[in-house]
This record gives sequence, structure tokens and C-alpha cells, in this order.
Amino acid sequence: MTDWFRRVFWFTPLRKGLTVLLALAVVAGLAYGVHRIANPDLTCAEGVARPEADAECVGVSADGYAFGVAALKEVAGAIARENRGLAKGEYATVAVMLPITSTDSGMRTKVLHELQGAFLQQYAANHDSNEQVPKIRLVLANTGKGNHYWRTTVGQLKAMVDGPDNLRAVSGVATSSAETKDAVKELTGAGIPVIGTTITADDIANGPDGDPYPGLARVSPTNGDEARAIAQFGKVEAKKAVLVQDTRPGDHYTATLKKAFADLLTDAPYEPQLFTSPPDPTDEGTTPNTFRQIALLLCGTRDADTVFFAGRHTQLRQFVNALGQRPCQHREFTVLTGDEGSYLGADVRLDKKALANKVSVRYASLAHPDAWKEPGAPRTGGSPAAYKVFTDLLEKAADPDIGPIGETSLRDGQAIIAYDAMATAVRGIREATVDKLPAIHDVVTQWPQLKGPLKVEGASGWICLDNHGNPYNKAVPIVELARDGSQRFVEIAWPEEKAPAQDCLPPGAS
Repeated sequence: MTDWFRRVFWFTPLRKGLTVLLALAVVAGLAYGVHRIANPDLTCAEGVARPEADAECVGVSADGYAFGVAALKEVAGAIARENRGLAKGEYATVAVMLPITSTDSGMRTKVLHELQGAFLQQYAANHDSNEQVPKIRLVLANTGKGNHYWRTTVGQLKAMVDGPDNLRAVSGVATSSAETKDAVKELTGAGIPVIGTTITADDIANGPDGDPYPGLARVSPTNGDEARAIAQFGKVEAKKAVLVQDTRPGDHYTATLKKAFADLLTDAPYEPQLFTSPPDPTDEGTTPNTFRQIALLLCGTRDADTVFFAGRHTQLRQFVNALGQRPCQHREFTVLTGDEGSYLGADVRLDKKALANKVSVRYASLAHPDAWKEPGAPRTGGSPAAYKVFTDLLEKAADPDIGPIGETSLRDGQAIIAYDAMATAVRGIREATVDKLPAIHDVVTQWPQLKGPLKVEGASGWICLDNHGNPYNKAVPIVELARDGSQRFVEIAWPEEKAPAQDCLPPGAS
């Protein structure tokens, strides 16, 4: 063997040299392989990386990176094209912070529609505002599935306040979770203005008792406002109502919604029916069995006909399916819930036969394309003209393709409300300056001024912010699931019973 090796690899100086080179190449290759295993390349795109091996790509992108989500390529590309047309020094940056890589189908649809709505407002700000300054640069900020990596992304956003990014606001912030609450706390604590799109939890808000999130503005009503609007719309008798509520801790949406509903049902004769969703509420879990039992208990009540449901959309769908299979098919039930009901229309697991079995589902939507259509639109609180600006822009901005969006896609309200949140951000940024770029602390001070003549005439209705950044008496479209699963607008309800006055000024107690 030794003689064979000498003849083949070591017999001449040339073979010796080639053998040495081969050995060095093998050693170098092994060393590189070991290095890559020990130090994997975690980069995904500029500003985006994996926090750890096998993790999602999270961070902030302005260059069309879609975070591996195929459905977002078109809108991410449209945003990148708009950004490339801006010169450094002439723009303020607004970040849309969302769990972009969520694997939940409902959340993925929500993210797509929110980015589409945000882009439409960016396009309007840069092309249809009589050359107002600054121009608006939009960036996508991914916090990962369940907002798990919010600290990584928030850390990047905090570093973007100074040039060349000139971050002046963060929008999106779309789920009322503990992670979202912590992210908002960190951002506002750093002096960064935040505009929530679909956060509705009452405890992720400022108020008369204090402002734990200085610089937070919201364009959606709180759960308390939604609950009051639903109750006034439905004229519900407490003696015929039952509360079905989630007991999973740490979810600010369900916690504040069940409190709002419970406050409406102080005279109800039946105790709340409880269930506990999985740690990840998008998982199916074992709750369908619990809902089968609750449906049986509802049949055992003497005259209950209304269910206030305080839970997320996966459990809502499971409950509706179970109620459709209840033994007392002769009795009618109406399920009333918050804006999580907007996910049901696109949920392929919804048993639509339940809707034909004397089960009605109505929810407080954040926006709906039929809410401001003539005839019959309210005279105040919003306007058909403001909504038409949105739809006209949708047609105009179709040239830079933002992905499929139309009447059906608008029915969950996400694109509309994201468009309004960006409009609020743009108004705050531009009102804070007489020059090209405002100081970030001046943007924070603008939210209490956006009322009366300075209100934002949004596509979802007027946005008149009180001194704590909350929308006063915001329009709440009540939407019903039709028998085919489509989302049918019923009417607009108001937290304060009737539409706001023309001046849209919150009362002094706020």
C-alpha cells in the first residue's frame, strides 16, 4: 500500500506538488465546512437576518424583500419602486410593523391587505398632495410569527431615527398581544410615534388615568367602544344573553373584550361559559370539544338567544361550527363578537351550513366597503366622498401592481384601516414641520391636534383623536356573515349612540 501511494502521489516532483495542493484544498474545504456549521450565514437581505439558525428572516426592508412570502412580492416590489424614486434628505420614513412571516392563513391575508392599504396612502402622499413635504418612504418591519422577534426589529427601528433613514413613525402594530404591548412600550418609550391599525385592546391605549404609551395614536375603536356599539345596535336583553369567553392569559384583545361584554351583562341570569385556547390561538387544539359541550348547555337554557363571544377567530369559527350542530335546531341564536369576526369570511374551515341552521354571526368591523355608500350614509362621522378618494386611488395606483385587491378583498376592512393609519401618520408628520423634515419629538405632539378642522377624513370614517390619541366616537360598521360566508354590511353603529357632531370635538372629560 505504501509503495502504491509513493508511485501514484509521490514518485515525481510534479506529483508531490499536486498531492500537497490536493491535501491543502481538502483541509481548507473541511475547515470552511466546519466554520460554516459553527457560524452559519444568517443574512437574508439588506437589513434582514435570522436571529438564530433555522429562524425566520426578521428585520426591516425598504428594497422589495418579501420575507419569503410569495403573496407579498407584488406589493413589496411596488413599495420598493416608490422608495427608489425618492432622493435622500427629502423623505421621512414610516415603518409598517407586522408579523409578516406568520403561518396562520388569516394573519397572512391581514398582512397582505394592510401592506396594500399602506402603499396606497404612500402613493397618495407622494403624488396627490400638491408637492407637500416631506415625501414618504415606506419600510416593512417583520417581527416574526407571533411577534416572537419583536425585540430584534424594534432595536433596528430605534436605530433608524437619525439619518439617512429619518424614521418618523411606526404603523401596523396590528395584534393586541403581550408582545405587541411590549413593543409599543419600547417604541414610545424611545420617543417614536406609533399609529396602531387594528389594536383594539383597551389596555394598549392611553387615557385619563395616565399615558403609559406617550406618542401612541390609534385609528380603531377600543374593545369597549366596539362592545357599546354592538349592544346599542342589537338592543340585546341581558336576560337572554350568555357570555362565552377565553381564559387564556396574556391576550389583551380577549381580556378587554370579555370585560367590555361582561359590563353590558351585569343582569344576565347565566354565568359565563369558559374555554381555554392553546398558547398559540391559531392552533386548533381541543377547544372544538369544549364548544360542543357549550352548545349543548345553551340548548339547556330556557330562553337564551344571544351569545357574546370573547375570543380569537380560530375559536370563533370552531364555536360557530359547533353551534350549527347543536341538538336544539329549532332555536335561533345570534353570535355577537369583535373585529376578529372579519377573518371568518375567508376561513375555509367555516361550516357554512351552520349559518343556514338558524345561527347568525354579527361582528364589529373596523371598516367595510359598503359602510359609506349612498344612499343612506350618515351625514357626519365619515363621508362617501372620502371613501371614493380611496377607491379612485385604488384604480390609479394599479399601474405599480400591488397584488390582487378588489371589492371582495376589501371586505375584511384591513386595507381600508391601514390606509387610514398611514394617512394619520402622514398628517402628523407634515403638520409638525414647515420645512422638509420635522424633529421626531414634534410629530409626537401632533396627535391631540387631529380633531375638528384637522381631523383625518378617513375611508373608514372620521378620525378625531382625543388628547390621549384615541379616536372619539369612531364609526363601527356592523357586519353579518351571509349564508354563503360572505360579509354583508348591516349598518353603522356608534359608541356614543349617535354620530359625532360636525365639529367632531371630544367632550371635555377626555
